[in-house]
Amino acid sequence: MTELPVLAVTSGEPAGIGPELCAQLVCRAWPLRLVVLGDIGLMRARSAGDTAIAAYRPDAPAAPGTLEVLHVPLTVPARVGALDPRNARYVLALLDRALAGCVSGEFAGMVTAPVHKGVINDAGVAFSGHTEYLAEHTGTPRVVMMLTGGGLRVALATTHLPLAAVPAALTAKVLEETLRILHRDLVARFGLPAPRILVAGLNPHAGEGGHMGREEIDVIIPVLESLRAEGMRLVGPLPADTLFVPHTLAQGDAVLAMYHDQGLPVLKHASFGGGVNVTLGLPIVRTSVDHGTALDLAGTGRADPGSLYAAVELAIDMVGADRVDKAPA
Repeated sequence: MTELPVLAVTSGEPAGIGPELCAQLVCRAWPLRLVVLGDIGLMRARSAGDTAIAAYRPDAPAAPGTLEVLHVPLTVPARVGALDPRNARYVLALLDRALAGCVSGEFAGMVTAPVHKGVINDAGVAFSGHTEYLAEHTGTPRVVMMLTGGGLRVALATTHLPLAAVPAALTAKVLEETLRILHRDLVARFGLPAPRILVAGLNPHAGEGGHMGREEIDVIIPVLESLRAEGMRLVGPLPADTLFVPHTLAQGDAVLAMYHDQGLPVLKHASFGGGVNVTLGLPIVRTSVDHGTALDLAGTGRADPGSLYAAVELAIDMVGADRVDKAPA
């Protein structure tokens, strides 16, 4: 029986590019054991003809150069590029199995290929994304979305909200809890003993002393002052239009943006195709690709596995940091 940690990789929406990206994981050597969760027939159909695929056997290591698949059966056969709500439960079953393995200790962490939120909702299942689903199913009251890539780490205080709803959602409680989670996981998961966090303002010019909005004065500054008094290294609130310049970024280990499109366009410009989505605050390690299902690319052989490779690499690093953090003194 292998002693290597096992990392679960969910293959995602079966009509999209996820299965073929996962099949390409066999093209590289990894320092731990990767197990792809998916329908084994689907994985064989969506992989290159010479890819060796075998059913996952936890009691025996796979042969070198073999893709191990933990078989989760499709509900109905999948067609490339054609969404089918009947397979929504299959997609969720992949997440459930990976999550159960992480919680039990069978898996050291999980990496997720893209899913299609719309088709899951079309199947009658309320689903807003991996992040919220995993938070709910682990009983985690608050999680933080962070993307990494291009030399940046950008976390979000609010995520998938209409812009008009952001100011009301940005409460002192939300901001404090978000910063605590971000700080804790930068230490525990990323091995940064005293992380420096650059905090963006909400309004143009960080409110211009209250002339362009009072959220900085009423919410952000009091929270930052309180947490600084506890020893956190927080810089801000900083005007977002000048935060993402090299001189300022060099002063921090991560950025906290106040809303989705304040921080992520910059990161995706710097790293698209190689960026990674990380869920902080969970009791498990979870990373994901930074792109969607790309139905138009599925089956063409043109899908780029770069983001999936980066997600696996980061999960491996986080698992290593987590194991060190939990090791006995």
